[in-house]
Amino acid sequence: MATISNMSMRMCRDHRVLSSSGNLSDVFVLESRFRTRSFFQNPKFTVRSMNVSQQNHTGKHASSNGPLTASVGSPFELLTNNQTLGKENIYPVARRKTKIVCTIGPSTSSREMIWKLAETGMNVARLNMSHGDHASHKKTIDLVKEYNAQTDDNVIAIMLDTKGPEVRSGDVPQPIILKEGQEFNFTIKRGVSTEDTVSVNYDDFINDVEAGDMLLVDGGMMSLSVKSKTKDSVKCVVVDGGELKSRRHLNVRGKSATLPSITDKDWEDIKFGVDNHIDFYAVSFVKDAKVVHELKDYLTSRNADIHVIVKIESADSILNLQSIISASDGAMVARGDLGAELPIEDVPLLQEDIIRRCHNMQKPVIVATNMLESMIDHPTPTRAEVSDIAIAVREGADAVMLSGETAHGKFPLKAVRVMHTVALRTESSLPVNTTAPAHSVYKIHMGEMFAFHATIMANTLNTPIIVFTRTGSMAKLLSHYRPASTIFAFTNEERIKQRLALYQGVMPIYMQFSDDAEETFARALELLVSKGLLIVGQHVTLVQSGAQPIWRRESSHHIQVRKVQA
Repeated sequence: MATISNMSMRMCRDHRVLSSSGNLSDVFVLESRFRTRSFFQNPKFTVRSMNVSQQNHTGKHASSNGPLTASVGSPFELLTNNQTLGKENIYPVARRKTKIVCTIGPSTSSREMIWKLAETGMNVARLNMSHGDHASHKKTIDLVKEYNAQTDDNVIAIMLDTKGPEVRSGDVPQPIILKEGQEFNFTIKRGVSTEDTVSVNYDDFINDVEAGDMLLVDGGMMSLSVKSKTKDSVKCVVVDGGELKSRRHLNVRGKSATLPSITDKDWEDIKFGVDNHIDFYAVSFVKDAKVVHELKDYLTSRNADIHVIVKIESADSILNLQSIISASDGAMVARGDLGAELPIEDVPLLQEDIIRRCHNMQKPVIVATNMLESMIDHPTPTRAEVSDIAIAVREGADAVMLSGETAHGKFPLKAVRVMHTVALRTESSLPVNTTAPAHSVYKIHMGEMFAFHATIMANTLNTPIIVFTRTGSMAKLLSHYRPASTIFAFTNEERIKQRLALYQGVMPIYMQFSDDAEETFARALELLVSKGLLIVGQHVTLVQSGAQPIWRRESSHHIQVRKVQA
C-alpha cells in the first residue's frame, strides 16, 4: 500500500514543492503541464517528491489515533512520467457530476413519478411556493423522504423556493387579446377586468413606474410602453401583443419593485419548511445581504439547519452581488426575471460572472430557467437548449434546473434524461486540472490546502476520492476544486448526506462510523466494490482533513493512496 503521511509544504523560487518528512523508501517525480479548467490559471505545478512506503498486509492496521496508514498485499508500483495509476484497469462507468434540480408539480407529484425522476437523474426536488398549497407540498416532502429512507444508492435533497414579492395582474374571466398600438391600462383598484383595463396586486405599482418605462408581461412575452399615470392607474400602449391571462407576472425593465424580499406569505412558507426539515431555501428577489442575515438569524433562533440559496433575478441584486453571495450558502442564476429587469443581452455575461463569484467564494451555484423550455410541449429539445446546458456545465455550475419542464410538462422524464446525457457528455470533454490555481493555497485554511492537493493528486493518478465527514465541509471543499473523478463522501449524518446531493461531483453515502478507522475504511471500500462503484485493483485517494477531526489528531491532516483489495 502507498502511504503518504505527515505532509508539509515548502516554497521554491518558481514552483511549489510537496514533500514528506518521513524516511524515503522511493522517490518519484511527476511533472504535468495539462490544460486546466477555465476558472484556473496555468502556472506549472510540480510534485517534486513524495514518501511512498511498501508494507505487507498483516491483518491488523494501525491504531485509530495514529497517522492514517494501512497496508496492502502487493507493492506500490512507481510511475514514469507517461504512466497513470490504474490505466490497465477497466473502471466503472463515469458518473454525472453536475446535479439536476427538478420542480415538482402536477406532472410529477405522484409517488410513481417521484421515484422515476429520482432513478432518471433528479438530485434535488424543488417546491415552487408560487403554486400549490402546504398540503400538496407536504405530500411531496413525505414522498421524497420515503424514497430516501428506502434507497441506499441515491439521495434526493429538498429545496423550498419562496414566491417572493411578485407583481401580478389580476384575474380575468377570459384571456384579453392585446394588439400592437392598442391603449391598455393597469389599475391598483381590486377586481377590475375590462377590455382595456385590468387590476394589479401591488398598491405601490403607481409609484414604481414612470412615463417611458417598458412594462413586460411574463418576462417579455408581451410588452407595453408606459405613457402616463394617474393616482390609481397606469396608462400604456401595447408594443408587443398577445393573450393576457389571469395572474400574469409583471416587470419594469431596469427596475425592481420596492416590495420587501420576504413577504408575509414567504414567512409562512419558511416556517412550513422549518417544521418539515427541508434542506435548502431558494429565496426570491434578494436585493441585499440584510435579507439573508435576517433569514439566517430566524433559522438560528429556530435551531433549523437549513441552507440559504439566494436567487439572483433583480436589477437591485446585481448592484449588491458580492455581499449577497458572501452572506448566503449558495446562489441561483434565475434568468427569467433577470432577463426581464435587465437587458437580455447581459444575461449570459451575468451568468458567467455569478458562477465565477460563487467559485471564488466556494459557494454552490445553480443555473435555472428556460433550460429545456420547448420540452414542456415537445419530446425533443432545440439545439440551442442543448448548448445552453453544455455552457452552464462548462462554466462550472454545480447544478442545472428544470422548472415547467417537470412541473407541468408533457415529457418530464425525457427532459431529465436529456439534461443528464448532455451534462455527462459535456463533462467528458472538460480538461483535467493538474496545475495550481493563481491564488496561493499556502495562506489559507489547512483543510483547503489539502482539498486542493488531494484533487491534484487524484487527477494526476486518475483515482476517485474518498472522504469521511460529519459536517460535509471537506466534501464541499473537494467539490470546489472540481476533481475529475467522483468524490465518495461518507457521512454518519442523514442531514449532511441529503445536503451534499447538491454539490458538483459529490456522491454522498450514509454509513455509521466505528471507533476503529481501519475497520470503517474497509467497510467503505467493500461497500463501493459491492455496488460496482469501485473494482478490485483500482486505486483511490483517501483524504482525512476538514473542520472536525474524526480519527485523526486535530493537528494532523492526511492524504493517502490505496489499492482496493479483494
